[in-house]
Amino acid sequence: MSTTTYTQDELKALVGQAALHYVVPGEIVGVGTGSTVNKFIDALASMREQIPGAVSSSEASTARLKALGIPVLDANEVSSLSVYIDGADEIDGNGYMIKGGGAALTREKIVASLSKRFVCIADESKKVPVLGGFPLPVEVIPMAAARIIRQFAALGGEGAVRLKDGQPLVTDNGQVIVDVRGLKITDPLAFESEVNQWPGVVTVGVFAHQKAAVCLLGTPRGVETLSY
Repeated sequence: MSTTTYTQDELKALVGQAALHYVVPGEIVGVGTGSTVNKFIDALASMREQIPGAVSSSEASTARLKALGIPVLDANEVSSLSVYIDGADEIDGNGYMIKGGGAALTREKIVASLSKRFVCIADESKKVPVLGGFPLPVEVIPMAAARIIRQFAALGGEGAVRLKDGQPLVTDNGQVIVDVRGLKITDPLAFESEVNQWPGVVTVGVFAHQKAAVCLLGTPRGVETLSY
């Protein structure tokens, strides 16, 4: 009995294609950010005549959507979305996620909050028993970065401002990202609520209040559908 071996790129394409099943014809779709989402955007081009357009969570995704002829609407132009399709850096057994590896977490959380259903597309390596193995991204106002790093240190985490070409990475929103290592997030809902209250935090990369309803997981066996 032969087993099909997929490359990581092929798995991303498979889950991107599978996510088309959740796109509602005639309705605007929420679109996330990242390499897996890029595969979904490429697949979405086959449905561009069936949807009015998309709300995007990053400048990069907006450019890719427009290049494929898919109209992009401002989030302020829509009152709700039927579905939001995005990846994750980690996802646990409850559909709680860590996101923000691509530095688009604030806009991702805004679009997710507009959506009735979050469909996560990811490969099997992103499924974890407890969140925190992946460094937690937190978008912060620059003047608060050092104090927030100290606040995470009090929780046992080691934070550092994310750099790009030797300088602090600047997000689409003009802020910086603090990546925090060494955390075990056993109560994601409470953790997200707490960190959201810290002065200077724009968005914490725990998606518990905007958790996934479905995860399309790319595995060596193909796409597995997990519901939460």
